[in-house]
Amino acid sequence: MANTPKIQFDAENLENPVNYINRELGLLQFQRRVLEEAQDEDNPLLERIKFLAIVSSNLDEFFMVRVGGLLMQNASGMTDLSMDGLTPAEQLAEIRKQAKGLMEEVRAYFNDVLEPALDETGIHILNYDELSEKQKETVDAYFDEVVFPVLTPLAFDPGHPFPHISNLSLNLAVLISDREDTHHFARVKVPATLPHLVPIKRSSGSVRKDGTVPHNHYFVWNSQVIMANLAALFPGMEVLEVHPFHVTRNADVEIQELEAVDLLETMEENVRKRRFGRVVRLMVNQNMPDYIREILEENLEMDPKDVYYMDTPLSFSDLMQLMSIDRYDLKYRPFAPAIPAPLKTALEDPSVTIFSRIRKKDILLHHPYESFSPVVEFLRAAARDPQVLAIKQTLYRVGKNSPVVQALLEARRDHGKQVAVLVELKARFDEESNIGWAKMLEQEGVHVTYGLMGLKTHCKIALVVRKEGEHIRRYVHLGTGNYNHVTAQLYEDIGMFTCDEEIGADCSDVFNYLTGYSLKEDYRKLLVAPINLRSQFENLIRHEMNNQKNGERGHIIFKMNSLVDPPLIKLLYQASRAGVRIDLSVRGICSLRPGIKGMSDNIRVVSVLGRFLEHSRIYYFRNGGKPNIYLGSADLMPRNLNRRVEVLFPVEEPALVRHIRSHILKTLMEDNVKSRVMLPDGSYRHLKPRSERTARNAQKTFIRSAQKRSAAEK
Repeated sequence: MANTPKIQFDAENLENPVNYINRELGLLQFQRRVLEEAQDEDNPLLERIKFLAIVSSNLDEFFMVRVGGLLMQNASGMTDLSMDGLTPAEQLAEIRKQAKGLMEEVRAYFNDVLEPALDETGIHILNYDELSEKQKETVDAYFDEVVFPVLTPLAFDPGHPFPHISNLSLNLAVLISDREDTHHFARVKVPATLPHLVPIKRSSGSVRKDGTVPHNHYFVWNSQVIMANLAALFPGMEVLEVHPFHVTRNADVEIQELEAVDLLETMEENVRKRRFGRVVRLMVNQNMPDYIREILEENLEMDPKDVYYMDTPLSFSDLMQLMSIDRYDLKYRPFAPAIPAPLKTALEDPSVTIFSRIRKKDILLHHPYESFSPVVEFLRAAARDPQVLAIKQTLYRVGKNSPVVQALLEARRDHGKQVAVLVELKARFDEESNIGWAKMLEQEGVHVTYGLMGLKTHCKIALVVRKEGEHIRRYVHLGTGNYNHVTAQLYEDIGMFTCDEEIGADCSDVFNYLTGYSLKEDYRKLLVAPINLRSQFENLIRHEMNNQKNGERGHIIFKMNSLVDPPLIKLLYQASRAGVRIDLSVRGICSLRPGIKGMSDNIRVVSVLGRFLEHSRIYYFRNGGKPNIYLGSADLMPRNLNRRVEVLFPVEEPALVRHIRSHILKTLMEDNVKSRVMLPDGSYRHLKPRSERTARNAQKTFIRSAQKRSAAEK
């Protein structure tokens, strides 16, 4: 955004759209920050490749969801303005320009920098015409044995309708000629079930300084292997031209819940419909002639403005395949997640239960620096403990081969526990996985519900009801992230174990709200959306403003993924005007403009990107020196506050409050290696330490501190 014209802000009028940043364009700016990680030479080479693949994958989702939604609004004639005053058509025009520039930048950086760097380290991605004769023999044999049987050439003529082009598919547009010199068009899909990078036999590289001999790895794009062997698909015909193209379809499917008799069946149908969504992006290679492009545009029924001309390869998300190479010298150094001492004792000593540890004090887990295994063991212990009467849990994204789901199945199937699970079927792109888990749980007798009409259930709660003597005690795990054992190693999140009576009672009320009928509006300690979270949150901000006016220093620190809710942004502007110091760590979209005199000059916004995806949400209010800290899964977005069931839970144990404020938040806000500071125009300045001695990398600090705590506790 270096060439962005100077913006005339309006600090007097908080309603003026100029004071806000467009959500969609802010999301594209986030992708640029991810690209910066690919460009950061301090990151290991294969990790830089991974970040480049993430940018490509993120852009796929951006077009499927955000652009898809805008195209639907524009087609319906909707003229509602975004918070920065743009119509859907105006947003689409700006998106097309910025997205094209970003995609071109990704390709240029891979071609000019990353691919040569891979070559230097012995990882070679070759074009088919660069292969030696022996290598061609190898890949041609692979084509004959593995690829050819999978391919299905589809003709397009009066007797053959234009074939369906599936979402995110890479395809070949083929022009062929028969013996009468009549030209025909055909489409060949590059199979997604096979690796897009075909590995060729490895060879030994040069001896390194440490005496080891790394392997040279050779790859060729499968699309090029297919192109070189197309004659086998069209015997007796002449292949005249072949051009790759990549299709992205709208995945922003509207769910008509009010008309749905069975939500499970409705979601299965919507997943099927997504495959036939409107084409929102067509990427073609630069050399595709107009007449072939026009065939695609006409039959895909798309706007020519949504065609992007790119150099090949058209998609870089497939580069993630390179992360499977056994070149650990080109990846982040692995570490063993720590386990807090109280939980380690419970896991190692059969005479000590995890429930006895939780009874002593609340326990915090900071993933991935601390292990996710105690969460799984908590559920397994609940499944096997004869005193446990019931287990209730919300599941949003759990992934494949989930040990969490296996523990719930064990509780019901092997130990006869009462188990109730809310499976959120509307978790975008996880619908099919969640439908499968829901069916499996139901078959084992688990009480499965799918949430509330018109609302997604996004909160993360696991509730265990245990009989202890003549009384019942509730044990709870609450978290900021999903119950997914894989992403828990990649995403930064925080979870808390507690048996606080009021929190436990609130969790029971939340489950009654989710599984039955409830109009309860007063919760003891939890902030619950869409019931009281917004109003309570606004009260907490206003309380800081009142403290500031009364001579008590007001201070707010928020850590979240996105900040786009207009009413809360206005309230933060007002708090800044009142003199409250506001520090915001917003990884992704931030529609608030910081640093504007008279409006937001007390607000600082940073975005931290690094090895792990910053995913936890932490909301800190100084409260006159007696801090209020809430954690949860809710970002400050209209969807989280108005259209989702969300829970923010308080951290009250004094030691844990100090740990979050003085260690987690302080370390994060002092980062000057992976942190970007947001400027009023919406651009970001990457912080750089003055010297090695003054460098502060928050994620590296968290790894070291977790390891030190673990070692000290042994």
